[in-house]
Amino acid sequence: MGERAPGTVAGKPNTRATHILVTASPTPEPIFRAEHLGRVVKEKILVEDASFEVRTGEVLAIVGPSGSGKTSLLRLLNRLDEPTSGTVYLDGVDYRQITPRELRRKVAMVTQRPYLFPGTIEENLQFGPAQQGQLLSSEMIEDLLVRVGLKGYASRNVPNLSGGEAQRVSVARTLANSPLILLLDEPTSALDEASKLGVETLIQKIVRDQRLTCVLVTHDTVQAARMAERALVLDKGRIVRDGPINEVLHA
Repeated sequence: MGERAPGTVAGKPNTRATHILVTASPTPEPIFRAEHLGRVVKEKILVEDASFEVRTGEVLAIVGPSGSGKTSLLRLLNRLDEPTSGTVYLDGVDYRQITPRELRRKVAMVTQRPYLFPGTIEENLQFGPAQQGQLLSSEMIEDLLVRVGLKGYASRNVPNLSGGEAQRVSVARTLANSPLILLLDEPTSALDEASKLGVETLIQKIVRDQRLTCVLVTHDTVQAARMAERALVLDKGRIVRDGPINEVLHA
């Protein structure tokens, strides 16, 4: 007997043959969109006409020389500083319609140097949720600490922490508020090399596991290449390049 052609039965077309349609995964929608964002203070331009999008789960690096406006732009994204022009949309909502406290819970920032309160690590982690009328259970506290590599540290006092440990607590305190977007302002620049790589790896894992959207400011282009998929290059407060990380950094 001769071989049957695919999709036939005894030489006749098989009307019950299964056809599998393979479709590409949809591109995530932008969760964050800046439109013509700017800030001028005493006639000095800090940020000028910044427009860009960040998609859900994307890591965007903002790079540029010292004084180019990187941190100034980052601070506009959750209204730590107010823009003098333009605005930002969070999930399609103009962020001026969101109270600053709620906005900063959803768009949370980890700063270069961790600003922790005197007391225990647990007290620091409880602070943000307490502002929302929530109390984290001991299990929730321990889960946060496990995620940042500080299992069993809840009762430790903040002044006794190393720089790397303090930055990990800062990350955990930010995560306690269940943010949608993580803003990172030079999060490892104050650390020694070993602590820097540890915190960097931690942030990468958290962003990946939770599909957090992340905007990272860094002067370290090697770090940007390790952590981000896309980059904005700033110069004198203006975006001069925007694209895939490798293309932008090697332009």
